[in-house]
Amino acid sequence: MILVTGATGFVGREVCRTLQQRGIAFRPVSRRPHPDCIAMGEMTAQTDWSAVLSGVTCVIHLAARVHVMQEHEADPDGAFRRVNVDATLNLARQAHEAGLRRFVFISSIKVNGEATDEGRPFRADDRPAPEDAYARSKAEAEAALLELGARSGLEIVIIRPPLVYGPGVRANFRLLMRWAGSGLPSIFGACSNRRSLVHVGNLADLVVTAATHPGLRNEVFLVSDGEDLTTRDLFTQLAKLQGRRGWNLPLPVSMLQGLAALLAKTSVTDRLLRNLEVDIAKTTEILGWTPTLSVRQGLQQTIDEDTERGSSPARRR
Repeated sequence: MILVTGATGFVGREVCRTLQQRGIAFRPVSRRPHPDCIAMGEMTAQTDWSAVLSGVTCVIHLAARVHVMQEHEADPDGAFRRVNVDATLNLARQAHEAGLRRFVFISSIKVNGEATDEGRPFRADDRPAPEDAYARSKAEAEAALLELGARSGLEIVIIRPPLVYGPGVRANFRLLMRWAGSGLPSIFGACSNRRSLVHVGNLADLVVTAATHPGLRNEVFLVSDGEDLTTRDLFTQLAKLQGRRGWNLPLPVSMLQGLAALLAKTSVTDRLLRNLEVDIAKTTEILGWTPTLSVRQGLQQTIDEDTERGSSPARRR
């Protein structure tokens, strides 16, 4: 039996679907009431997990704080730390005390840093270099879990995904996809940066593999679709898969950066203009894992689902 936290989230739903497809028993939990999940309320350092840990051998921990809810949070580090570090460690300790074998923690590539130098992708054994409150909290959680694993024997497995996309994706990726489908040109023609992505199905497949693979202990794995794209190429693929030409105007990168600074959108444009590549060699070598979907297949699936949703009667009203 595997306990899945954050089971109603974007990744959590896909992990539960993958477990079900493989015939693996699981117990989904979520923060809010949901017909298919056990509601646990807000996750804190005092949460009692004993009832849901009974009969469980492994935890897949997806629940996390990913956004500061108030724009001017007085203590963003503390806000993230209370959930992503303190509450996570509380669950892991209780898991150990209950006799569980393994704890799979979904972290973030932001633990490695925000960008890579050309030809030097992030690797699993790189020294952490988090730059914001969220990434620092994930790095602190990783360190605390690995220390607990070394002391207790609880098998800690950490996965650091880059940008996750797939059916139901929202935020900036969805905006880019809709832009590409509009037929309007992009402004990324001069962008030669390369970024790693991971389809939610590929990520879920790796997460379940990490939960069930024998002989893992205190390991960190990176994940991606195995093919890196420039922002220009990503836009072009998204456009062509939607029957559009995919024009890219070659505006200088310096001009785009200057415009972003004026609009206070530097963090968004950084993700579009800078390199962020990951090396998944360790993941493939140790786990024997390879992505089940190619980038093209993943993008097509994402577009098809978005198109289907957009054409449904509920969406037309």
